[in-house]
Amino acid sequence: MPHTALYTCSLCEAMCGIEVQVDGDRITSIQGDPDDPFSRGHICPKAVALADLQHDPDRLRHPIKRTPGGWEPVGWDEALDDIAARIHRLQQEHGPDSVASYLGNPNVHNLGSMLFIPELLRTIRSRNRFSATSLDQLPHMLAAYLMFGHELLMPVPDLDRSDLVVILGGNPIVSGGSIMTAGGVRRRLDAVRRRGQVVVIDPRRTETARRADAHHFIRPGTDVWLLLGLLRCSLEVGPPLLGHLAEHVDGLELVSAIAGRVELAEVARRTGLEPSVIQQLAIALRDTERAVLYGRLGACAQRHGGVAGWLLNVVNAVTGNLDQHGGLMVTLPAFDPLSPWGRRPKVRERFGRWHSRVRSLPELAGELPVSVLPEEIETPGPGQIQGLLVWAGNPVLTSSGGGRLDALLGQLRLCVAVDLYLNETARHAHYVLPAVPPLSRDHYDVAFNLLAVRDTARFAPAVLPADGQTRHDWQIALDLTDRLLQARGGGLRQRARLAVLRRLGPTRLLAAGLRAGPRGLRRGAAGISLRRLRAQPHGLDLGPLQPRLLARSPRERLQLAPEIFVAETERILADRGPSPEGLLLIGRRTLRSANSWLHNSPRMVKGPPRCTLLVHPQDAQAHGLVSAGRARVRSRVGEIEVVVRVSDEIMPGVVSLPHGWGHGREGVGWQIASAQPGASVNDLTDPQAIDPLSGNAVLNGVPVTLSPVDPPVEARAEDPPASEPAGGHG
Repeated sequence: MPHTALYTCSLCEAMCGIEVQVDGDRITSIQGDPDDPFSRGHICPKAVALADLQHDPDRLRHPIKRTPGGWEPVGWDEALDDIAARIHRLQQEHGPDSVASYLGNPNVHNLGSMLFIPELLRTIRSRNRFSATSLDQLPHMLAAYLMFGHELLMPVPDLDRSDLVVILGGNPIVSGGSIMTAGGVRRRLDAVRRRGQVVVIDPRRTETARRADAHHFIRPGTDVWLLLGLLRCSLEVGPPLLGHLAEHVDGLELVSAIAGRVELAEVARRTGLEPSVIQQLAIALRDTERAVLYGRLGACAQRHGGVAGWLLNVVNAVTGNLDQHGGLMVTLPAFDPLSPWGRRPKVRERFGRWHSRVRSLPELAGELPVSVLPEEIETPGPGQIQGLLVWAGNPVLTSSGGGRLDALLGQLRLCVAVDLYLNETARHAHYVLPAVPPLSRDHYDVAFNLLAVRDTARFAPAVLPADGQTRHDWQIALDLTDRLLQARGGGLRQRARLAVLRRLGPTRLLAAGLRAGPRGLRRGAAGISLRRLRAQPHGLDLGPLQPRLLARSPRERLQLAPEIFVAETERILADRGPSPEGLLLIGRRTLRSANSWLHNSPRMVKGPPRCTLLVHPQDAQAHGLVSAGRARVRSRVGEIEVVVRVSDEIMPGVVSLPHGWGHGREGVGWQIASAQPGASVNDLTDPQAIDPLSGNAVLNGVPVTLSPVDPPVEARAEDPPASEPAGGHG
């Protein structure tokens, strides 16, 4: 019987509510849910691709094992028994750190993964834990930890009440927010413009910039200088406007001393922005009653990303926009990852408790930067990585130095992938274990309710049952955890605990967390429970953000000037060397991609090629390039060939290539749905190039050279932008 199911799209941070039309075991259409209190009917093209994932014949539906004759089906028990035995043997021979893990982005959109994979990682007991976190957001997390006491206490723009939004290195119209979960962000930004102004600062005239009131180009990698200029100009105009935070902040004197050392002429030289623009922005952030400065991937995935992440909070603080309506604020989600069982978190050591073996980079929140993964595989000695568990990730295409990693994965004694597809990373695995697709699992957004511009809650039951021999991620995690404990010949208490967790499953654990959470039933009849959410399938609106930073912080006093940020800023200010010369490469998002996947969905890749190198007309002429021609792009670590698109939307001296492409490699278990497999930007990014504080990969501002490949037989005019073209700096 045809029916409509309500669900939440889980392909990006926006948390858009959707209506899914179901006929038997088929999805016939997907539309926005107009009654969702958060997204209010908005969806982007990715949402309709959920049906393509569900029904894709290339999606894995049974476990497979690598054999001398190729991939062969294998039973779950045989696969898990052998994987657990081999992990145990490797760790006995080479120590616990010899087996590493990498968690891809889809895990944070998966309720079961969020609740149960940590149990498996604790059981593996390896310090070599990696994830996509260190490719895009470690600077924000480090600033939150050192300033506010917890790495997840990242304040987000109160977008719905702001009268001025300054966006630095972000493209929310394509990203859906990104550490600013904002379903229907285009509508929200248009509302800001009706009330006031939106300003974008980016090396590319992004989709967001095209709809803004003003856009300013900035040289990649110089965002930290702009932030220092804004700090100097703000404190030059008047005293800091800390408001109710004034009596609860340490470090203001150090911040003021740094501002006094900043020379506006040097800021202008570095960034390419006129001093008057910087002054006007600083004054507007101070004088507009409800204003916010928001910075994202372009600002943090660069060589000074750690200091930039810190200064974003500092500038908002001194201009009176931290923990204020319309400024940067923190959320109060119904299920609270900071304190899932209702207890206020304590300040704990979460940074630098151990370091990577080869380069001695610090951990943060239990993870090491993924930039060190290649060297930890190839460098002999105690602790060398011999085995790798990749869960819903494709670091060959998405991590810095992906080409080098691609060459190294085949050397591992054990590689296991949990994924929907046999992708560019999983092709190196000994086993690939198929998880259920998104629409076949219950969904509640644990991660992104913590980063949303408005507090809401929505539970979405699975739309269709799991098919084939797929298993839920949480079931795979528990099955493997149990076998590892058996292989070690002990852990009876933990195995009993696993049995309890298995009976509960993620949905009943969610119910317990909602009851105990800050908005739970102990708050009275209006408290949030899973039963109440089931009765409100469109979701509950819990209201706008409120000033809560002091109440949410584990710290008694907020730290405006943590020592490592101050010391690194001193080094930056002391550097009077010349700005980098030559061309600089930045990445960008595409609205019809979910990082490295959805590219075998015909509706997602139809139209003109999307993996194109944006080149300014001046640079194209200087290097003999034309639109639709091909360019050879070289960096210190690699080279690729890619289709060129000449456009003045990119500033001179900068080129841009989207991430997540580079398909068509031997052994991949699906075929791209277009004739354009593209090229991987991460064959050019350098794993040695990191932010020195957080270890985050440098993905923007990569020095490159260009040269033409064979010129096209007939150069055609520049392709017009697609209706949802690729994203930008952020």
